[in-house]
Amino acid sequence: MRDVVEIGLGKTAQRGYHLDDIAIVPSRRTRDVDDVSTSWQLDAYRFAIPCVGHPSDATMSPASAVRLGQLGGLGVLNVEGLWTRYENPTKVLEELAGLDEDARATKRLQEVYAEPIRPDLIAERVRELRAGGGTVAVRVSPQHTLALAPVILDAGVDILVIQGTIVSAEHVSTTDEPLNLKEFIADLDLPVVVGGCTDYKTALHLMRTGAAGVIVGIGGDDWSTTESVLGIRVPMATAIADAAAARRDYLDETGGRYVHLIADGDIQTSGDIAKALGCGADAVMLGEALSLCAEAPAGGAWWHSAASHPSLPRGAFEVAGEPLGSMEQLLFGPADEPDGQLNLFGGLRRAMAKCGYRDLKEFQKVGLVLDR
Repeated sequence: MRDVVEIGLGKTAQRGYHLDDIAIVPSRRTRDVDDVSTSWQLDAYRFAIPCVGHPSDATMSPASAVRLGQLGGLGVLNVEGLWTRYENPTKVLEELAGLDEDARATKRLQEVYAEPIRPDLIAERVRELRAGGGTVAVRVSPQHTLALAPVILDAGVDILVIQGTIVSAEHVSTTDEPLNLKEFIADLDLPVVVGGCTDYKTALHLMRTGAAGVIVGIGGDDWSTTESVLGIRVPMATAIADAAAARRDYLDETGGRYVHLIADGDIQTSGDIAKALGCGADAVMLGEALSLCAEAPAGGAWWHSAASHPSLPRGAFEVAGEPLGSMEQLLFGPADEPDGQLNLFGGLRRAMAKCGYRDLKEFQKVGLVLDR
């Protein structure tokens, strides 16, 4: 039974747990690390590692998205980002990479993102992704999905990601025509990933729209200000476990339709990845962690997509630092520091081997303990 705490006489709250609050418990069996598989599949698309690139301009350019695909992950380009607003955003990215702690970074982000989105550049960026030879995935916000979908679909993407801070299956509006996710997805012949969501009920409703994947979490990290701006904070371990319960119930409801869960938030190290998958996720969405690689287009600077909102930004700007290594070293090592920020998926493989599991589906059954 869920732990419910009485805040006061008129209000109770369910207790939730962050990834830092839990730890993995090894079982009686260990396994050779070379016998462990980290591959997963989203619809018809198979990936060697459960890694999805967060669609921030700080980490995902056409080139870095292609590189992540070559290394076995899924790069996702933001079609509302700088790459679809500027013919060549390199100078803008270099300027942002050069901002220091004294700069009014949020105001500058708002200024550069005020440039209008160009449909011709959406088509051009999709062509660049396609030329890279991997799976083509782009992100659009729920607010702009209906307007930009024709251009995106005509350009020919493989996977469409509809992502906002909070996405629901039922958006109520008296001023605009809301996006009906179920009707929209039913008309498409490509897999759609939607999110983020934070609880069982929303996850189940999003699965019922026909989505192939659901993003769990709101991309929270040390630089997120969603809590201070909106009062919203997501305990990721609980959110993932609740969404996994929704997936189990939806699997029974539909007679076998499996919806993949992508965890987005509080994931910085290989240990965080292992714990997110142990809670029930199928893959993780990496943002700030990928900003530390040499291929990151913003040179080590980091900002969340919501950090540039014109009226209510939610996310601080992290100034650029020295890269930890190449993207390949970040994902597969070798690591020369013991903090878990390098060799992220080598660390995951080692955790799976230490606990005796051979693939990700099995690893979702790993034992967990509260240690805080």
